Amino acid sequence: MSDAAQPTAAEVRAAAEAVKAALDRHLAAVERRSGEDDPAVYAAFNELAATAEAYDELLYDVYDEVTPFEIPGDDTLPAYAGPEEPSALSVLIRRDYAVVEPQRLLSQAQRVADLDPDIAADAGVPGGAAGIVGSSVHAALGVLFGEYEPDEIASRHKEFGLEEGDSTLWVAAAEDQAEPGEWLGAPFDQADPQRVICRFDVSAVFDEDLDLDDDGDDADDCGRPEAAGGRGSGSSGR
Repeated sequence: MSDAAQPTAAEVRAAAEAVKAALDRHLAAVERRSGEDDPAVYAAFNELAATAEAYDELLYDVYDEVTPFEIPGDDTLPAYAGPEEPSALSVLIRRDYAVVEPQRLLSQAQRVADLDPDIAADAGVPGGAAGIVGSSVHAALGVLFGEYEPDEIASRHKEFGLEEGDSTLWVAAAEDQAEPGEWLGAPFDQADPQRVICRFDVSAVFDEDLDLDDDGDDADDCGRPEAAGGRGSGSSGR
């Protein structure tokens, strides 16, 4: 048994009382809210989430029981602190893939290069040698992502021998549009979670928690996020 002090029944009771108080404060903040993005409501929401999580952990440690509530994880975004009326925006996208069928990837890239040898040169293949494409995964990826738009790669990934991993899309507000070339040297360094208007996350980790529509389409609602969404889910609301 661990030498660490084990929580007591009194601590569980105190944690339950803290949840009750946090519930009252959250309801009071909602009743007094001054607008959709009232910081007092966000603060009360985060306090309620933290106290509920603490209670849930103590309840399990002492009584081996759990609550029926879903507690937001640590990937919660901070309260929105961007402009109220954005005049510009940035759309930040990350999509992960695994190369699961290298030969399929190589053959698809070679077919593209055979149709237009200049594509190999544009993708950085030495001397534009199109024949190299079919024997180098690095060169093949350069050819395919140079020829097709990211959305087309996403919709045809199996055709290219790829397997989808997690993906996320953030829509972030800005005061003004950046000057041409201003951020090209480090395009993702200025991503500010406090300026995110909405985000959409896709991950297999959420498959056990969320029911997919029959057609598997992603939801497209867009609001202020508080926690990461799941496969087929736009993250919005609390």
